[in-house]
Amino acid sequence: MSKVQMPVSLLRGVGKATDALLERLDLRTVGDLMRHFPRGYEDRTVLTDVAALADGMTACVSVTLTSSPVLIRGRNRPFVRAMAADDTGVLVLMFFNSPHAADRLMKGERYVFYGRASLNGRTAAMINPVIDRVGNDVTSDGRLVPIYPTTAGLSQYKLRDVIGKSLAYADEATELLPSVIRARYGFMSISDALRIVHNPPDRELLERARTRLAFEELFILALVLTRRHRSDAAGRMLPTPDMTPFYQALPYNLTGAQMRCVKELLADMARGTPAMRRLLQGDVGSGKTVVAAACVYAAAKAGVQSALMAPTELLAEQHYQSMRELLEPLGIHVDLMTGSLNMKTRRAVLEGLFAGVTDFVIGTHALLSEDVAFSQLGLVITDEQHRFGVEQRAKLAHAGETDEAPHVLVMSATPIPRTLSLVLYGDLDISELNELPPGRTPVQTILVPEKNRQKTYAFMRSLFKQGRQGYVVCPHIEGSDDDILSVETHTQTLSEAFRDYTVKFLHGRMKTDERERVMRAFVRGEVTLLVSTTVIEVGVDVPNAAIMVIENAERFGLAQLHQLRGRVGRGKHASYCALFSPNANAETRERLKALCATNDGFALAQEDLRLRGPGDFLGVRQSGVPGLHTAALGGDMSLFSDARDAAHALTMADPELEDYPALREHVEKIIRMRPESS
Repeated sequence: MSKVQMPVSLLRGVGKATDALLERLDLRTVGDLMRHFPRGYEDRTVLTDVAALADGMTACVSVTLTSSPVLIRGRNRPFVRAMAADDTGVLVLMFFNSPHAADRLMKGERYVFYGRASLNGRTAAMINPVIDRVGNDVTSDGRLVPIYPTTAGLSQYKLRDVIGKSLAYADEATELLPSVIRARYGFMSISDALRIVHNPPDRELLERARTRLAFEELFILALVLTRRHRSDAAGRMLPTPDMTPFYQALPYNLTGAQMRCVKELLADMARGTPAMRRLLQGDVGSGKTVVAAACVYAAAKAGVQSALMAPTELLAEQHYQSMRELLEPLGIHVDLMTGSLNMKTRRAVLEGLFAGVTDFVIGTHALLSEDVAFSQLGLVITDEQHRFGVEQRAKLAHAGETDEAPHVLVMSATPIPRTLSLVLYGDLDISELNELPPGRTPVQTILVPEKNRQKTYAFMRSLFKQGRQGYVVCPHIEGSDDDILSVETHTQTLSEAFRDYTVKFLHGRMKTDERERVMRAFVRGEVTLLVSTTVIEVGVDVPNAAIMVIENAERFGLAQLHQLRGRVGRGKHASYCALFSPNANAETRERLKALCATNDGFALAQEDLRLRGPGDFLGVRQSGVPGLHTAALGGDMSLFSDARDAAHALTMADPELEDYPALREHVEKIIRMRPESS
C-alpha cells in the first residue's frame, strides 16, 4: 500500500481524539491531509510595534506576556484576560469562548499574536488573536502561515502539525497531470506544489503552486464533463397554445424575466427532441411557481399530464392551494398526492391519474409509490431540486405509459453563480429569474452585538403585540460543549423571555408527522415564535412572519443565510433579520456585512463562492464537483478554458485514457459518485 493511502492514525502524534476530529473533516488518509488546502494565509512576514497599532488594523505583534492570564466572569459571559508588552507599549489580550487560552499562556514568555486591534484611548487590545509561541517549530515569525478549514476542537496549530507530517510522503503523491501537459504549461511537479502550498516561502512560488493545483482540478473537471453523456431521449412535441387565457387569469403582470423564462421553457417543450431538461433558478420571491404553472397549462392544452414533486407535505399542500386557485378556473384538474391521504381519497387520485382525468398532480415522495400510474405523463417538475437524488427524479420521469420521455423542469430557490451552474448542471439548460416582482419590501438585515440582545427581544415583543410571528434559527439541535446555541436549550431560554407567547421548536430528528404538526400550527398562527434548525430553510410560506433571528450566524454560508432570511418578508408587513455572532474574525464579519448590505441572492451567491470556494458552497461538495479546492470559478475561468482545451486534446488522442490508468480511474470514480442529474 502506498504511504499516501496510509490512515492518518498511523502518523506520530495522532491519537484517537485527533483521529476522530480529522474524520469530521473527511481526512482519513495521508493523501487526504496533503490535499486539505489552506483557505487563506496570514501574512506574518511583517511585525508591527504595539505603539503603531491603529483601530481596526489586522496585524502581527511580537510581545512578552507581563501578567498571568486571569479568568474574568463578566456580566454577560466569562473571558480570559492577560497583559503583554513590547518596547513601545502595552497590549491587552482578551479571549472569549476560549477557556483553554489560559493554559497556553505563561507569564514571561514571548509570543506572536495575530489579530484585529482595537484602541480605547491610548490602550491597544486584541480579542481572540491567533497565538504562536516564539520558537514554535510549526509556525514561526516571518512566515505566510496557512489557515485551514477546521472543526470545533481541532486547532490550527494541531492541524498544521499533522499536515506537516503528512508532507514527508509528498513524493509518493499520484501525479494526475500528464507529463506532456506539465511541460506545455511549465507546471511544477505535484510533490513540489503540495509542499509549497502548505509552506509557501514567498508569494510568487505560492501563486505558481496554486495555479498548478487549480489547473489540475479544472482539467479533471473538464474530463468529467467531456465523458458525461447528455441525454438525447425523445420527448413528445407539445405545441405552444394561445397563452392569452393564462396571462389574463393572473392577478398581476409577469416580470420581463418571467416572460423570458416561460418562452424558453415552452420552446423546449415544442421542440420535443430531445426532451426538455432545464433548471429554473431564481431568488426567493422571484416567481418560479407561476412560470411552472404556465408550462403545466401548455402541457394540459397539448393533452398530457404534469406532476410536481415537493420535498415536504407542507410545501406540497401550499403548491396545491395556489396552483388549484390559478389553474382550475382554466379547466385544468389538479390533485394532491401525499403520504397522509386516507385510503379513499388516495384511491380516487390514483384512478384519476390512470384514467387521464387528472391533468396535474402535486405531491411528495408519495408520487414514487409503485401503484402510481399515469395515463400520459408529459411534464415532470421538482421543486427545491437539490433535495432529490437523480434516482428519485428518474423514477418519476419514467412513471408514464409512453415511450416518449417526459419533459423535466427542476426548480431551485438557491441562486448559484452561472459559472458554477454550468459545472454542476452540465446536462441541463439553465433559465434564470434574476428580477423580482415590483412591490416587494426588502428585509432589513442587521448584525447585532451581543450587548443589544435584550433590545432585540424587546423589539420582537413589539412585533408580536402587533400580531406578527417570528423565527429563531440555531446551528445545533442539542446542547454542545463549544458555546454554540442549540434549538432545545435555547427554546427554554426563549420560552422564559417570551412567556406571554407560544414558543415551539422544530428540527430534523423529530418524526415527520410531529414536524408537520408544529409547522401547521405556526402557519395557522397558533405558535408565535418558532425555534428551529435549518429545516425551515425551504418550503415555509408564512406571510405573517416578520422577524428572523439567526444565532451563531458565522456557522452558515451566505447562500444559506439568504435562504433563511427569505422565510420573512413574504407578506405586506415590514420584515427584519437579526444576526448574532460571537466570532470577531475579519472574514466572518465581511461575510455577514455583505448579507446586511444587499437582498440580491445572485450577488450574495457570487460573494459566497468567492469567500468559501465551490467545495463548500451550499453543500455542492456532494453534487459532483470534483475536488475544486484551490480553483476559483470566478477568477480562474481563463485557466478553466486552457484546462478544457487540454482535456479535449487528450481525449481526442486517447478517448478511453488507456495510456493514463491513474487519471482514468480518478475520473471514473468521480463520475460514479456524482448523485445529481446524469
